[in-house]
Amino acid sequence: MSTTFQLDTSTSRANPTPAPMKRLTVPKIRRRKKDGITEQPLVMLTAYTARQAQLLDAHCDLLLVGDSLGQVIYGLPSTIPVTLEMMANHAAAVVRGSYHSVVVVDMPFGSYEASKEEAFESASYLLKQSGAAAVKLEGGQAMAETVAFLNQRGIPVMGHVGLTPQAVNVLGGYAARGRNDAEARKIVSDAQSLDEAGAFAIVIEGVVEPIAIEVTESVAAPTIGIGASAKCDGQVLVTEDMLGMFERVPRFVKRYEEIAGIIEKTVETYAAEVRDRAFPGPEQTYQPK
Repeated sequence: MSTTFQLDTSTSRANPTPAPMKRLTVPKIRRRKKDGITEQPLVMLTAYTARQAQLLDAHCDLLLVGDSLGQVIYGLPSTIPVTLEMMANHAAAVVRGSYHSVVVVDMPFGSYEASKEEAFESASYLLKQSGAAAVKLEGGQAMAETVAFLNQRGIPVMGHVGLTPQAVNVLGGYAARGRNDAEARKIVSDAQSLDEAGAFAIVIEGVVEPIAIEVTESVAAPTIGIGASAKCDGQVLVTEDMLGMFERVPRFVKRYEEIAGIIEKTVETYAAEVRDRAFPGPEQTYQPK
């Protein structure tokens, strides 16, 4: 038994609750790929809040506290302005709201690129503040030394190659990568470098499908696709995208629901009842005894 915090859905309060911890671990995730094959693909979604984590946790192997929260939660134009403090606070909430999934937290732009020592300081801060199990960072061969440095010091790292949103200013946009031979070779080489450095999994984002398949077949670590291929060892999406919370989503996103429309319709009904003085009714008010 281990004491953690569970969100009480009846009161919306986080209470200390003794509960058996049956959380997956980084080594278990890594071992899902055996001899180049992952029989049961890994399921990963983004999560930014405790309640969201509760709803996703039982169905996922990994929850990613992505720096996409800059756009999804804060309305920022890109992930570039996201800070370590933002990531730590949201990751802590996701850890409190989950019991099963491995929680991975993105290292934001500017927190790890300067040196491997800076990366260790930032990564250790994120894990200590949040209780997350691992960090994710973008970049290939240039970050391999940093990945090895962190891994050797007890910090599991998930890599990220292909379309790397933190490099949007260099890439010039969010177009799919790997459309020419040189870029394709670099993506494969980047993934192999991260694999050799000890990354326990590698996200492949926004690449042409043959390259995603080649990467998956050429590395020992599980690959997690987003805009890549069903032949990757797992998949990840931004939860708000797959739920239909935004009008525009990337072409690689399948909208499984139209939650934005449900919310809008519900709020419209609430507003009408308030203006008609139909809410609150007798069931929602306290009467004298």
